[in-house]
Amino acid sequence: LTKARRWGLMIDPQAQANRWIKQMYKDNLDIVKPTNKDLIRRIEAGIRAGRCVLLENVGEEIDPSLDPLILQQKFMSGGQLMIKVGDNPLPWNDDFKFFMTTKLQNPHYTPEMQVKVTVLNFYITPSGLEDQLLGTLVAKERPDLEQMKNQLVTSNADMKRELKEIQDKILQMLEDVKGDVLDDENLIEYLGQSKIKSKEINEKVAEGEITEKNIDETREVYRPVAYHGSILFFVTAALSQVDPMYQYSLQWFINLFGRGIDDAEEDEDVQKRLKHLEAYITVLLYTNICRSLFEKHKLLFSFLLTIRIMQGSSKVNAKQWRYLLAGGGSAETQEGPNPAPAWLTPQCWGEMCYISGHIEELQGLNTHVAENIDHYHNFFMSASAHKEPFAGEWDAKLTKLEKMIFIRCLRPDKLMEAVQDFVIAEMGREFIEPPPFDLATSYKDSAPSVPLVFVLSPGADPFEELLKFADTMRMGKRLQFISLGQGQGPKSERMMKDGIENGTWVLLQNCHLAKSWMPTLERLVENFPEAINPSFRLWLTSSPSPYFPVSILQNGVKMTNEPPKGLRANLKRSLLSYPPDFLERSKKPVPFKKLMFALCFFHALIQERRKFGALGWNISYEFNTGDLQFCVRQLLAFLDKYDQVPYMVIKFLTGQINYGGRVTDDWDRRTLMTLLDMFITPETMEDYYKFSPSGIYASIPATDQAGYLEYLEGWPINAEPEAFGLHENAEITYARNETYDVLGAILAVEPRSGSVGGKNRDEVLAELAEDVDGKVRQPFDTKAIFARYPTKYEESLNTVLFQEAIRFNKLIKEVHGSLALLKKALKGLVVMSQQLELVSTALYNNMVPDSWASKAYPSLKPLSSWVIDLVQRTEAIEAWYQRDPAKQGNPPIFWISGFYFPQAFLTGTLQNYARKMQISIDTISFAFHYIDTPWNEVDAPPEDGVYIYGMFLDGARWDAEAKMLAESHPKQLFADLPVVWLKPEVDRKGGARDGVYISPCYKTLKRAGVLSTTGHSTNYVMTMEIPTDKPGAHWIKRGLAAMLALNY
Repeated sequence: LTKARRWGLMIDPQAQANRWIKQMYKDNLDIVKPTNKDLIRRIEAGIRAGRCVLLENVGEEIDPSLDPLILQQKFMSGGQLMIKVGDNPLPWNDDFKFFMTTKLQNPHYTPEMQVKVTVLNFYITPSGLEDQLLGTLVAKERPDLEQMKNQLVTSNADMKRELKEIQDKILQMLEDVKGDVLDDENLIEYLGQSKIKSKEINEKVAEGEITEKNIDETREVYRPVAYHGSILFFVTAALSQVDPMYQYSLQWFINLFGRGIDDAEEDEDVQKRLKHLEAYITVLLYTNICRSLFEKHKLLFSFLLTIRIMQGSSKVNAKQWRYLLAGGGSAETQEGPNPAPAWLTPQCWGEMCYISGHIEELQGLNTHVAENIDHYHNFFMSASAHKEPFAGEWDAKLTKLEKMIFIRCLRPDKLMEAVQDFVIAEMGREFIEPPPFDLATSYKDSAPSVPLVFVLSPGADPFEELLKFADTMRMGKRLQFISLGQGQGPKSERMMKDGIENGTWVLLQNCHLAKSWMPTLERLVENFPEAINPSFRLWLTSSPSPYFPVSILQNGVKMTNEPPKGLRANLKRSLLSYPPDFLERSKKPVPFKKLMFALCFFHALIQERRKFGALGWNISYEFNTGDLQFCVRQLLAFLDKYDQVPYMVIKFLTGQINYGGRVTDDWDRRTLMTLLDMFITPETMEDYYKFSPSGIYASIPATDQAGYLEYLEGWPINAEPEAFGLHENAEITYARNETYDVLGAILAVEPRSGSVGGKNRDEVLAELAEDVDGKVRQPFDTKAIFARYPTKYEESLNTVLFQEAIRFNKLIKEVHGSLALLKKALKGLVVMSQQLELVSTALYNNMVPDSWASKAYPSLKPLSSWVIDLVQRTEAIEAWYQRDPAKQGNPPIFWISGFYFPQAFLTGTLQNYARKMQISIDTISFAFHYIDTPWNEVDAPPEDGVYIYGMFLDGARWDAEAKMLAESHPKQLFADLPVVWLKPEVDRKGGARDGVYISPCYKTLKRAGVLSTTGHSTNYVMTMEIPTDKPGAHWIKRGLAAMLALNY
């Protein structure tokens, strides 16, 4: 840093470089930030005065106006060295020094930027932190040793410096000698003295080094705890990649580590004491971190903590861990016939064959499953599959991690429960039972200069709880609060200034809404005066936001307090938000009580239905308490105004306006209105009218608030899917989504170094790149396709084929182009750009790179399945091209899932019929006929329209015998649709009617899409009619839809 010709740019997420520079140059240092309005002026003043300037918190790009300074573009003017910063040339001072630091953990600086500065990585390393923690630990446990060690280090350094000075003086005297060296008596005398002195110093240094070695040996006894502490810190630091609000500073961790040493159980036996330290510090960290985590991330943290500690003891097989996180198998990796196709999906069997072939300890597992298929059918159907024993010797043979790998293959919905058992077995039950929210404990950990931050989740409002706590602390009348937004910054600043002086509490709500004011907040907190009133506290609330100041998050006390989840808790919260006498305020008390209870239930149901993902809602809407309050007010007003209950008016205002105003998807609006039909209906007035088939949830006789609350106590804490109108399989969908979310989050925080199966990351990537490159075909010859299938008036599908080839070519070129560059970058032939780094990370994690996805069709498949799917799609296009259009014509049946843009194929089919019949295309629509013939036995196209196959049902199954929809089989989430004949008909009268379910058809399970430039949704394909013997409302509540592709 001091010797380099270029200025230093330090990667410093833990502010270590900042502290070091401030300590080194404390009396001669100016600190500036890129956000300072007077940045250039202060740098100019530093150059003139020859001071040091530290530019903190730089981003990935630096203001171009600083380029002359960074490049040190000095020039001579009037015999003086000058430099131009901003608009003004100013005299250069050789004493001036310039430093830059960034808090970004992994910044991507362009090569052009890197040649301008000296990039130094100050991010702490595991071994460096281990030494720091060892020093902290020994200083507390054996202060005598640490003091002696520090004295020795200092004295050894002094003696070595003295020795160097003697040697330098001898050399200087030899250089200054005139004539014969032996005639210089002073030199001879000094040489004699220095010889004696050097001998003494060398003896003392040798003695010191022996003593230091003995001290180090004694200190090494404590290293296991320091090593353990280093592991804990890096687990904690990785959480910032899960959520931007999960920031923890190194200083905070070292203070916590020190607290753990002080509070852990004492023991004369050093080894027992070390065990107490490890256990207590781990629990202390878990407790402190958990209070700032959302519920969905608490098990993730426990699991990550457990695995990292086990990895530190070399107890985790890297290949097994990688598979558990990223998977790797697909339906195409099957070996041998599927032993039970009735219940064992091709995907499950493919995954089992993959792990049997790629993980040494699981070789032969697929054969074992095939030989014991009845046992594993019971395993598959079990409600607690994660606790089921394996057949034969495999139960004792497999480790807990290997069993979890098997559960990931067969029953991924039970993996999180298996993870809980794994954490309990390895760490103890306290690591899956986080402590309850306690504001008083968080307050104890704070200080006047340490803000307290509430991290908000939907539906959470800590305001009332804070008011109660303020009253408890006798600060109720000294609490000032303001909700941030436009123009509130100056008011907040005055409030904070007043609080610092007078010792009041200040609450700044909704910080995420004041993005532009966040740098000001950071500056105010950093510049808190030393003379601060001890009663002052700064309370902040914010939803997760990348703009919230990292320094406040790292040094503040963070808390989350999520509202209780579930139908019962939600409904209870809604009822308690009104005063006890509110139910008595209407002139028609019975209808009001019953309809208000129904509205509260409806509100809870549509909120809790979100947890089922796309089965619940295509888009997750933020329905809130305000929506319910408007509906209740309108209900009260209408009941008092009209003699009869105006059900239609209430239903319209509730469904289309108050709640419907948030709903942007037409299919979601249909779901909302269908659900509302159950609640706003004259039948609600009947006592014990059922809101769900089970009868658990009903409209009880009108009562008061206490009566309704008492009724709710009889409800289950966790509602079954039937309460929402969904099939029992919806719970499996929810659990699977949760599993993949947790595994995906852990995958995102995995270190990018390390090895798998003896190969390092670069070798694995090179193999993957070569494998994918070899599987994906070269671009289509579009000229040849156009020559064979030219644009023809009577055959629109020729144009569809040509356009499909063009679209696939763009994707194929992107895949091959990025893989070719990646292979060169891995060999060091080209720079590993940020774009290539993103591609490499995605490949390594079995994910589709964003640069490929942006040029591809929508897909939720992991990379291994995505590549196979791409190959199959391009093979289908090639097979169509290879047909002779004159003799064979178009294919007899089309794999609709294989089209890049299926809407064009559907339009082309309608266009063919319109041109054949010489009528307007606007008058034609499809009739849907379901054919029994297997798709691979269809050998001739229909006279009009097309046969299609490759579609799935999500939320139901096709009953081949009854030729209509039926309830899904247990544990079977998706079912195949048979061959469909899309038959064009003129002036056809479709739409909702008895015996038909109007079903949307989507490209992927995500369902939600955006409107593209073609006027089509990126996900919605068409509306289908499917025969049924149940009312359409039944399937609407089930969330039933047709799909072109699954997520495996």
